[in-house]
Amino acid sequence: QVQLVESGGGEVQPGGSLSLSCVFSGSIFGAYDMSYYRQGPGKQREMVARVAGGGSITYPDSVKGRFSISRDKSKNTVSLDMYDLKPEDTAVYYCNARAHNNAPRGITPGEEYWGQGTQVTVSS
Repeated sequence: QVQLVESGGGEVQPGGSLSLSCVFSGSIFGAYDMSYYRQGPGKQREMVARVAGGGSITYPDSVKGRFSISRDKSKNTVSLDMYDLKPEDTAVYYCNARAHNNAPRGITPGEEYWGQGTQVTVSS
């Protein structure tokens, strides 16, 4: 059973920076695309960064140039560095692992898991 344990987050002033980390355990790290999602007050959950098992990276326009995602295979960890934070970045941030279509036998493509979430607040 995959477990995702998140750390980081907190409160920062506009223009500040924060980093989030997510430690993956319980399966083959490389079989999963790793993403961060966020859900702000009264908003739907949205993807803010994804790094595929093969390494390709995707960002929505709302965070492109300000957020940077990376994965460390030696530590089974994915990190999200956030710069130039804005009040609209305030949200609970969730780590997500989703098995890709070429996952090894024994892992169901598309199965996904979520971290517990961590609060990011951008306020002056």
